[in-house]
This record gives sequence, structure tokens and C-alpha cells, in this order.
Amino acid sequence: MPKRSPQLAKRLQGKHVVVCLGAGGVGKTTTSAALGFGLAARGAKVAVVTIDPARRLAAALGLGELSGEPRRIDPELLAAQGVAPPGELWAMALDVKRTFDDVIARLAPDEGSREEILANPVYKELSSAVSGVQELGAVTKLYELSTEHEFDVIVLDTPPSRNALDFLTAPENMLQFLEGRALKVFLAPGGLAARFLGRGTGLVFAIFARVTGVDMLGELSTFFRSLSGVIDGFSERIRGVAELLREETTSFLIVTSPEHEPAREAVFLAEQLTEAGMARDGAIVNRVHLHGLDGHSAAEVEALLAPDLGESLARRVAHNLADFDVLARRDRDTIARLGKELGERAPVIVPHLDEEIQDLAGLARIADYLFA
Repeated sequence: MPKRSPQLAKRLQGKHVVVCLGAGGVGKTTTSAALGFGLAARGAKVAVVTIDPARRLAAALGLGELSGEPRRIDPELLAAQGVAPPGELWAMALDVKRTFDDVIARLAPDEGSREEILANPVYKELSSAVSGVQELGAVTKLYELSTEHEFDVIVLDTPPSRNALDFLTAPENMLQFLEGRALKVFLAPGGLAARFLGRGTGLVFAIFARVTGVDMLGELSTFFRSLSGVIDGFSERIRGVAELLREETTSFLIVTSPEHEPAREAVFLAEQLTEAGMARDGAIVNRVHLHGLDGHSAAEVEALLAPDLGESLARRVAHNLADFDVLARRDRDTIARLGKELGERAPVIVPHLDEEIQDLAGLARIADYLFA
């Protein structure tokens, strides 16, 4: 049994947003759900949000699917599995296009402008397919949940770590675009965009139009001009998102495992958070091997077990424990190194479990390791 780490509950006191970052395959989605459960068990009204394309959060919560809006986990479902937190646990999966459609609907000055933007083919592509849009949609939804819903805490599960960096920089990147020269060119009347792009680029667009029947330059110009009525409101919202990520009530947790590559990613992420001026409130190390030979040799363990198990079975058990001992020593060394490199005296430890976490009772078990 690992030593419980009371500092996580203490660090998360007063936090309104908790963002989980980490490499793929380290149990980050399960950890996010367990964090939400643990906070609900302490009386909070919690929303757990995933932007993980694999959509594993629904399975971790024991649900068939998640909608694009927060949905409360049925208290009767919780009670049926023997877990009944005094708070409320809500969950949702991000629907990027729906998020942007809602923003446009709110900010458009009139119904005609709204329909023009939503029907534009450029918008349809931008709102669903362009790299970085998923991350921007996530922080936009995060801002909405934070400002327009009465949740005590919002726990956000993110994609694997390199994509998570897009999540951290998405607001600033969008602001640079909205306030940059290129957008002003497209908003200008009189074909200035074509002249700005140059003869060569204009020729490419002309050939594209003849081949496909789509006037891409015209579509782009029409799209950006139709956006003119919502740009100020959208810019204000994005600024609010950028500020939210740096508020004292926003916490970033790095989730990792003892393997070499995820541990290296954890250090990389910590450096990126520091450079971005965002608060890192702890590290969680999942799937840690704790049990091995417990300081004995394989021969000593075999001798200790032989009277009860017999020589043959005792030998097999001792050899098996010797294999686990290698992993346990590796994990101890990795955690010690991580603690030093991350400045964490005692990272939160979640042991390697024999079974997959597939229901709410399993999440309650993980939450018990996360919170003292």
C-alpha cells in the first residue's frame, strides 16, 4: 500500500478549474474522472470534461456515451455501485463544432449574419477539421462552463501532451490572428486581399476555382467579412479564456507513469507550463509497481514460502516476485528522479492494479489513492 499524499487535497482547495496534462497511455482520462469523483465525494458540484478523441471518459464513468453538454451522473447509478458522494458529479465530451456554432449564435448581431457564417464552407472546415481548433474549442467551452454554470470545480481531460501544448497556446494564437494584418486584409473591401496575396497566389486560386468550381478566395473573403460582426465579441471571449488559464483558481496537474518516455514527457510539460506562467499544482504517477522481494533474495523468499506452498510452487512464486522486484525498483528510481526534476517532494502515487477501471466503484478506488 503506497503512502497516502494529503497534499493534493490541500493544493486543490479553492481551485475552480483543474486541467490534467500528460502523455498518452498513462491513465490520464481515468485520473480525470477519479479526480472529479473524489471532489464530489468531498461535497463539490463537479463537471468532468474530455477532449480526448478516444472518448474513454464515458467508459470510465460507467456510461454508454457522453453528450456535448454537461450531464449529471445519476445518483441512483452511483448508489447501485455502492458509492454515493454527497456532491454532484457531471460529465461531458467536447463537441467542437457545436461549441463554435453556439458561440457564433450568441455573438452574431442578427439571424442573417448567423446563418451566413454557419452556412459558409470555409467555416464548416475551420470549425471541425483544422489543427488547433479542437484545443481552441476546448478552452472556449471551459470558459463557458466557468462563467455561465454553477460548478464548484471543472476537471478537464486533455489530449496527449504534445497536443496539450496546442491547448495551452490556442487562445494567444487565435488573438494574434484576430488582431493581425492578414485578417484586416480579408475584411477590407475592393479586392485588396487578392492584391495582398500576390499574383502567383491569385493564379493558384483561379486555377483551383476552374477545376473545382469553388471560388476559394471569394469564399474566404466572404467568410471573413461575415465574421466582422462577431470578431470583437469573440476576441473578448478569447481574452477571457487566456486570463482564466492563468488565474490562481486554475490548477494544472501532470499525470504520468514510471516508464521512461512518459516520465520524460512530464518534465517537458512542467517546463512548458513554467514558461507559460501557468500554475502547476502537482504530479500524479499512475501504475506504480510496489511489491517485489521486499529486500530479500529470491532464494530467501523461496525458503520462507516452501513450508506452506511446497518447493515447486514456492520457487515459481519467488521467481515471479523477482520479476516484479525489478519493476518496483525501476519505479522507485523513476519517482525519485521525477520528484527532483519537478520539484515534487512526494508525487501522488497510484499503484498498478490487476484489473481495468470500468465502473464508478473502480473510480472511487482510484480517488481513494489520489486523496488522503
